[in-house]
Amino acid sequence: MNSPSDEQLYAAWVAGDRRAGGALIDRHLTSIHRFFAGKLSDPAAVDDLVAKTFEVCATKLGEYRGQGSVRAYLFGVAHNHLRNHLRSLRRQRERFDPLETSVADIDPTPSCLLVAHEGERLLLRALRSIPLELQIAIELSYFEGLSRAEIAAVLEIPAGTVAGRLRRARTLLEQRVHALATEPQLRTSTLDSIQAWAREVRAVSDDH
Repeated sequence: MNSPSDEQLYAAWVAGDRRAGGALIDRHLTSIHRFFAGKLSDPAAVDDLVAKTFEVCATKLGEYRGQGSVRAYLFGVAHNHLRNHLRSLRRQRERFDPLETSVADIDPTPSCLLVAHEGERLLLRALRSIPLELQIAIELSYFEGLSRAEIAAVLEIPAGTVAGRLRRARTLLEQRVHALATEPQLRTSTLDSIQAWAREVRAVSDDH
């Protein structure tokens, strides 16, 4: 018997089936946790934002009305919470522009996402040093496998804009890997295998 789709679980949740809601949350808990953990250094803040994301979904049941996918809706809620959190960390007079400001600009401490290899740590450092919206776009594509239409829904931008953002993100990421790598061999292997590194980072976080 096939497992119910996200959309079926959400519809059942809206209709009053709390078990369906729990199943939907369990299905996406790891990916939403990874979304925050790859950017923030404080595990408590990560847990709080994960909880807030699903709390919004529970208290605003029915807000998702079939426009796009359920997972894009969940990441969209997470995206809004992340931006608000990072904005609150900036000093009152400091400007926060997610198209220009990186997570590392706000919090240079390494993220709390656990990875096993130096290449993975290099990739995460490089990701945190590019503008937030570009980091999110490339992570949703490489780590989570979202389509361009889903990424557009998360970021609330036209679908035609996503390809350009991904190109820019990849270019900046390569530049940052070059700048941060301490060994030429590590730099080359990371640039040649960004997609493979992303899969490994996802696999490690799935295990945690």
